[in-house]
Amino acid sequence: MTAMTRTMKAIAHDEYGEAADVLAPREVPVPEPGRGEVRVEVHAVSLNAADVYLTRGEPTIGRLAFGWPRPKRTIRGRDVAGVVDSVGPGVTEWSPGDRVAAEGEESLAEYTCVKASLLARVPDGVPFTEAAAVPLAGVTALQAVRVGEVKAGDRVLVNGASGGVGTFLVQLATAAGAEVTGVCGAGNTDLVRSLGAVHVVDYGVEDFTEAKEPYDVVIDLAGNRSLRELRSALAPGGTLVLTSGHGSRAMGPLWRNAAASLTSPFVRQRLRPFLARSGVDGEVEGLLERVAAGTLRPAVGRTYPFERAVDALAHVARGHARGKVVVVLREG
Repeated sequence: MTAMTRTMKAIAHDEYGEAADVLAPREVPVPEPGRGEVRVEVHAVSLNAADVYLTRGEPTIGRLAFGWPRPKRTIRGRDVAGVVDSVGPGVTEWSPGDRVAAEGEESLAEYTCVKASLLARVPDGVPFTEAAAVPLAGVTALQAVRVGEVKAGDRVLVNGASGGVGTFLVQLATAAGAEVTGVCGAGNTDLVRSLGAVHVVDYGVEDFTEAKEPYDVVIDLAGNRSLRELRSALAPGGTLVLTSGHGSRAMGPLWRNAAASLTSPFVRQRLRPFLARSGVDGEVEGLLERVAAGTLRPAVGRTYPFERAVDALAHVARGHARGKVVVVLREG
């Protein structure tokens, strides 16, 4: 008699499109961890703009990597926090019951498999809803601060300060001793100030590119201004950091980032496009330790139950989400 395959609930899609149109819950086999992998019982998943782009299949050029004409990976979700359920061959550093978080793949499911090398330990006392918010957004913010060489006394502007990455960036740049100005909508100005921004620009009222005093570092997360406009807000010897999100549907930020790289050697300003790298040098674990110590706060704006995961991703897709959006599968 053949043993019955163990199944689980997951949020998946077989074609590209808007979350509300193509994503749906389904029953799929529980994954088995391969060599060097760990299976995680998922407690919380935070959503990112990357989840929206992958659902839509944007930028179009990216489909060469993540599937043409249909997605290779059908289950969505990246950031995850939960408990180790089982370990694959060759894994000795993790055991069932360990509290972990990571940026992985296919996390909008009751169980997911993650490379053991990507896992970070979640300190006792840190809720899984907060731990799940850290991996992608927190690491992107941390690396942006490093790429920008932010230091004490710098005047730093963060365009997109109230979003998932921006709320971490404001805190990390402030912790580095910078005087931070956050750009956000009117409804989020109090949040951005509470995270440490000395100045807040309501983009509906004021244009930060017309600042009377230029900034030492401008970090653009929103992707809604041209390279020329961003440079106009930057001091002659300042640094512009461009993250990898947003851009055209066909090419994403490729053209603007390429223009920045080609221009940088010929101007005094340093123009620095970058693509965040996940799970390196213990960065996630270090950020979680800051959360445990109370020196870093994941700004979780909304939580959704797993049954409403599609609604959660649709909310992120509409733009202007406040802080992080987290889907909760299990309490604890």
